[in-house]
Amino acid sequence: MSALDSDDWEYALWSSLAIELLARAALANVSPALVAEGDKSWSSLYHALGFTPNEEKFFPKSIPISEVFKRLSAILPDFTKEHENFGLQHTGRRNSELHSGEPAFDGIKGSTWQPRFYQACEILLDSMGMTLMDFVGEDEANVAQKLIAAAVDDSAKAVKGEVEAHKKVWLAKPEQERTTLGAQAAVWATRQSGHRVDCPACGSQALLSGEPVSAPNQRLSDGEITETQEYLPNQFECIACGLKIAGLSRLAVVGLSDRYKKTQFYDAAEYYAPKDDWVGYEDDNNEY
Repeated sequence: MSALDSDDWEYALWSSLAIELLARAALANVSPALVAEGDKSWSSLYHALGFTPNEEKFFPKSIPISEVFKRLSAILPDFTKEHENFGLQHTGRRNSELHSGEPAFDGIKGSTWQPRFYQACEILLDSMGMTLMDFVGEDEANVAQKLIAAAVDDSAKAVKGEVEAHKKVWLAKPEQERTTLGAQAAVWATRQSGHRVDCPACGSQALLSGEPVSAPNQRLSDGEITETQEYLPNQFECIACGLKIAGLSRLAVVGLSDRYKKTQFYDAAEYYAPKDDWVGYEDDNNEY
């Protein structure tokens, strides 16, 4: 999961496997017997208690993941019904992806599931005396904490009123003026630094800006280096209707909190060329 881009469908797929293994570990941490399938032969339960069954061709079986989440919601005070439902939904998509061939994770924005994923993971890890940093590393844990905080910030919901107000003013403008402003916004967004998105109020091209949350990744191809780096947005601006939004939690309310990638291209020869020690010095002119 961590080796993939956060907007990749495979990232979501691996996350569904990760949370299942984490959930089973948290339940087994209470008691391994809770994970064992209660079949008629009780051999799996016997095995979970640390004994060796005498049953021929024995293979231990565990309970379905749906039962794991159900038991966790009853055992862990912080693991609520909401977390249980998320776990069922997320692993259910995984089952559809793997067993039916349905592209269950295609087109699903990370902002719709990542905050709840990390929140559930944090609770499960805490029950075992661990943290998100132990699970996903320092960099991703820092991103996760920001996503969790943004998702639970109720005050951020006020931004919906701001969007509606700007939309109302925008629609009141003459069509010709809206067309002109939209064209100007497209040019502005192309020339400025940031990630281009559609404005939630007027639909014009606007810009997101933010802070890097991963190290730059370089790839060499045909003498050209492509450098990509993930960013977490915290600012939005649209010059067409004047809407501005600050803060990840407020961006999350209007569906603009997804991480984005900044891509830059370099000539390999210039990129790896040694630094010129004489840069800044004037040319030596020995002519008389």
